[in-house]
Amino acid sequence: MSVLLRNRGVGWPSATLPVAACAPAGPPVRGWAVCGGGGEGGTETEAKAKAKANGFSSDVSSVSMDGVMGHAGMAAAAVRHLRSTGAATAAGPPYDALPRPALRAVGEDERPPVAPAEFRRVLGYFASGVTVVTAHDEEGGGPAGFACQSFASLSLDPPLVVFMVARTSTTWPRIARAGAFCVNVLGAHQAGLCRAFAVSGADKFAGVAHAPAPVTGSPRLASVPAWIDCTISAVHTGGDHLIVVGRVEALGAVADGDPLLFHRGRFGRFEA
Repeated sequence: MSVLLRNRGVGWPSATLPVAACAPAGPPVRGWAVCGGGGEGGTETEAKAKAKANGFSSDVSSVSMDGVMGHAGMAAAAVRHLRSTGAATAAGPPYDALPRPALRAVGEDERPPVAPAEFRRVLGYFASGVTVVTAHDEEGGGPAGFACQSFASLSLDPPLVVFMVARTSTTWPRIARAGAFCVNVLGAHQAGLCRAFAVSGADKFAGVAHAPAPVTGSPRLASVPAWIDCTISAVHTGGDHLIVVGRVEALGAVADGDPLLFHRGRFGRFEA
């Protein structure tokens, strides 16, 4: 089952999200709305009535709203076909759509395929750059940010980037509420800045010079060799992390500057 992440005029497209990636019912965060049965486009009863009027079964379990009735029709037709062949069509028991830190891919009574410590040790051989992802959370008191290793480019057309954040992060809800973020690529001289943004609960921006990014207003840290200003395009679940896709609205880089690297638990830099 999926829900529609609909654009509310902040310059990025609609997208489809799995239900497990979405927030519970309540006031939507600025810039995007999570829609499903009973959402802004109408109630589930209205959706069933529309489906029935179009010649489909009225017992469709879930229908996306606002101009996507074609998808509902296809879903209804698929359900009818499966029933005609005797296949099971009943949905599983209801579940909480809020992402939970305790969500596991391995049952509590099963042994994980690899030990967490060994997983970290082996994956530590993959060297990466280091970034600080920032946002301006107007409702939450101003700038927010965290150190992020899990960042990559995703698409050239349209221009998309992606970063991963732990479900337990206290900074992510503030970035989600802002609906936008800036990726600050750290330079070889900025290991201390990374450490400052890796601490939870502290005033991470104390003594850190920054200016608003040109499109979203997210904090662009001073002296970073590169920055990418983005609006949130989609959010997907990925085990104990969330996968955040951003549409690039603006970006820039200095002419020269070595990146900060992270490898096997230590910072490093390129050497000629």
